[in-house]
Amino acid sequence: MFRGWSALYYREMLVMRRRLPRLLPSMAVSPLLYMVAFGYAMGGQQEVNGHSYVDFLLPGLIAMSTMIQAFAISSEINIARFYFHIFEEFQAAPISSAAYVLGEVLAAVTRAHISVVIIIIIGFPFGVSLAYDNPLFWCGTILNSFVFASLAVGLAMIVRSHADQAMLSNFFITPMAFLGGTFFPLERLPLWIQKPLTLLPLTHSSTAIRASLFQGRPGFFPYLLLALVGISFFVIAVHLVGRARD
Repeated sequence: MFRGWSALYYREMLVMRRRLPRLLPSMAVSPLLYMVAFGYAMGGQQEVNGHSYVDFLLPGLIAMSTMIQAFAISSEINIARFYFHIFEEFQAAPISSAAYVLGEVLAAVTRAHISVVIIIIIGFPFGVSLAYDNPLFWCGTILNSFVFASLAVGLAMIVRSHADQAMLSNFFITPMAFLGGTFFPLERLPLWIQKPLTLLPLTHSSTAIRASLFQGRPGFFPYLLLALVGISFFVIAVHLVGRARD
């Protein structure tokens, strides 16, 4: 069923290696600006739930960056489909839809975790040193990137142009980036806003990643929810890829 995924993953890694000199600075610039602007200029010496604001901010940036970088695989797929017609070659190859989705998702997860390492490095000059050796932290980042990578592959099969892709990002990714508990605790929002935000996957990712880095107890629920959502998106993506191949 999943035969052939390694070849596709290997191809994506070769493409990413060629783009790495440009990719690394692009992954670093936004977190660095957020740390300077929000962590110092706006956050100052404020504390959030007993932690400095820069300590609170960095886990949120990790959650947001894994989401954005994992979802970015959709743009790569669309470039391959619309301009280089590589997807047509996959259609002709003896690779199942599930193998195609798995290869793309793993490539997106790998890309997302490069950004995690970059943000951790950025945090050191700002005095941020958290429990990065906690397995629950890495479990949270993997599940978060898995959710949005699977969503990205599925949506990439629906869009018809880059304009459609930008619209989906504006409606799905940008709101979550700012309202998913990345920059401020949701408890500071009115109750009628908090409830809908608990439906966002990034809200639970931010909670789990932040708690694990603070050596707290995230609980079992965020991980279970992310796993179920990710599997659901993965299955839907397989169906949409199969429909696009027909």
